[in-house]
Order: sequence, then C-alpha cells, then structure tokens
Amino acid sequence: MKHRLPRTVLILGLVSFFNDLASEMVTPFIPILVATVLGGGPVVLGLIEGMADAVASFLKLWAGRYSDSGSGRRKQLTLLGYGISNLVRPLISLVTGWGVLIVLRSLDRVGKGIRSAPRDALLVSSVQKQHHGHAYGFQRALDNAGAMGGSLIAIAALTWGDWSIPQIISWSFLPGVLVMALLFWGVQEPPRLEVETEQLRAAPLAWSALSLPTRHYLQVLVVFTFARASEGFILLRANEMGMSIVQVLLLWAALNIAKSSTSIYGGRLADAFGLDRLTMLGWIGYGLSFIAISQVLHTDALWLAVIVYGLVTGLSEGSERALISVRAHEHERGTAFGWYHLAVGLSAIPAGVLFGTLWHYQGASLAFLCAGLLALVCAWMLRSGLDSRS
Repeated sequence: MKHRLPRTVLILGLVSFFNDLASEMVTPFIPILVATVLGGGPVVLGLIEGMADAVASFLKLWAGRYSDSGSGRRKQLTLLGYGISNLVRPLISLVTGWGVLIVLRSLDRVGKGIRSAPRDALLVSSVQKQHHGHAYGFQRALDNAGAMGGSLIAIAALTWGDWSIPQIISWSFLPGVLVMALLFWGVQEPPRLEVETEQLRAAPLAWSALSLPTRHYLQVLVVFTFARASEGFILLRANEMGMSIVQVLLLWAALNIAKSSTSIYGGRLADAFGLDRLTMLGWIGYGLSFIAISQVLHTDALWLAVIVYGLVTGLSEGSERALISVRAHEHERGTAFGWYHLAVGLSAIPAGVLFGTLWHYQGASLAFLCAGLLALVCAWMLRSGLDSRS
C-alpha cells in the first residue's frame, strides 16, 4: 500500500494546504457574522452557502471541458481560479450587510468553480490509475490540515493578539500569496498526446453520453448533497448551544484534525478495498454521526459527535472523487469532473435552504436527524448500484 507520489501531486497538496489556511481564517467566522453582526439565522446561512456553491457549479462544467481542449489550460485555469478566490476573500472583512456577503462568497466560489475540475484532472493525470485514491487522500489530508492551521491562527489572534474578526480576515491574503507562488513555479502540466485532441472533439458533452454507472453515481450524489449540509451549520449549532467564539474555532480545528488524520489512510484503503465500497461505508458513518449530532444536549457530547463525524468523513473524501477519475478517459477527465461538480453544486441552494428552513421551523435536532437518515438511504442507493453491476 506504500507508494511515492509525484512532484505535481505533492505541490498541489501544498497548494490546498495554504489555500485552506487562508480560507479557514475566514470561513468559520461567516456563521458568527450572520448570527451577530448581520442579524441573520439558519435560513440566511443556508441561502448564502447555497448561493455560493451554486454559482461555482455553473462554471465547473465549462472549466473542465475547456481544460481538456488544449495543453497547458489545466494549469492556467487552476491559477486563475485560485487567484480570484485569494483576491476576493480578504474583502469579506469590509462586509456590513448579508447581501454583500452573498456577492463576495459567490465571487470566492467563482474562483473555486474555475479551478476545481481542471485541478482535479491535473492531479490524476500526474499519477497512475491504481493510485488515484492515494493521491486524492493526500490532497484531502493537506486540505484539512490547512483548515486546522487557519482555525488555530484565528484562535491565537483572538486570544493573545487581541485582533478583531475583520483584521484576521484581512490577513488571509498572506497564505494566498504562497498559493500563487507554488502554482506558478512548482506545478508542471503533463504533456498530452495529439490523439487526445481528436478524441475530445468526438466526445459529446451531453449528459446521455456519460456511461450508465457514472450517471447512476452522479444521481446518487445529487441526493446525497441534500444530506451533506454545510459544515457551517455545525458551527452555528455550537454557537447556539452556548460555545464562545474561541470554543467554536477550537471545535472547527478539531474537526479538521480528525478529517486530516484519516484522509491519507482512507485513500490508500480505497485503492486496495475498492472505491465504491469505501465511499458507501463513509456515507454510512456520515449518516450515523449526523444522527448522533441531532441527539446531543450538551457541548461535551457535541465535541465527541463532531470528532467522530470528522474521522469517518476523512476516510471517504478521497474515494468519492477518485470514483469519477477511474470512470473517465484521460482526454475527458476535466469534462467528467465538471459534470461531477455541476451535479453536486446545482443541488446546493435547495439543500442549504431546506436544511436551514427545517432548522428554523422545527429545530436543529430534526434538521440533523433528517440529513443523517437521508445519508443512510444514499449509502443503500450506492450499494444497489454496486449490486446491479456485479
């Protein structure tokens, strides 16, 4: 199960680390800003997060397809996407209304929409097919480690630096500079054969052109999006239960430590055990942990439930994306990842608003319980797809 990853995968992992370091100096504060400074609630949070993800989804299919159509475009689009996000994100420190926050979060996600599919295609084109789970597990591990680091920096700045939230957000530009430097000088896009250009022209973009197993998987993912509520709701729940801002940030850091600690092993395990099977087990763990979160009454129990959620989520993060890469040919991987991100992203607005509305009218416990039960249904749907192929 040991395998040395190539330079491009290692650099892209560091890019994810520093980008999430910057992002998590901002993201954990958004539920707090919504609930305090902006006077909003779970419905507003669901709208903001849903709008941000949905805006990104409209760009992901185009970016993935465009990145397939020429040599060097995957790196160019990855640079552009990370550049937009790291330019816009510090501006959230100036927000005075939730309408402006929606615009800035959406622009941040525009950058994510441009970079996600080309970056994923660039990642898997740099490693052998049998090690895709390991590559994605490594990338997700560093992504989560960066999220942990950003949270700890925010905690230190609040506790010992006596900084305000806007000051912390504004300093998120610094790791963003490192992201751009690593991408520009450290990543080389693997050369592609001339035959791939002809294959791309012959490969239609239509949904019906995707293979039946891929379409089934994407359909199940759309349903699972309604179960996979934004993790911002976990922070909002912690704040609602009486945790201080520093305690909420510590909970966020613990969540990302848990996810990072299992991501690499989960990726390697997926390569050996089977991507489909590990994804299914991860979704079962996700559902059970959300059901546990729905039942907690005290913050100590919330800590335990959230850490368990992080451990099981980290195991299957790499396999969920690697499932797309193993079903697609090299010349169309950007397009396949575009469909993946589009299918998930278009479900983000109704999913976020539905979760927030259920919370608002029926309480947080029922919202988390319904999401957990739906995740278990999705695991069964994925298993049904496995049975039909065997």
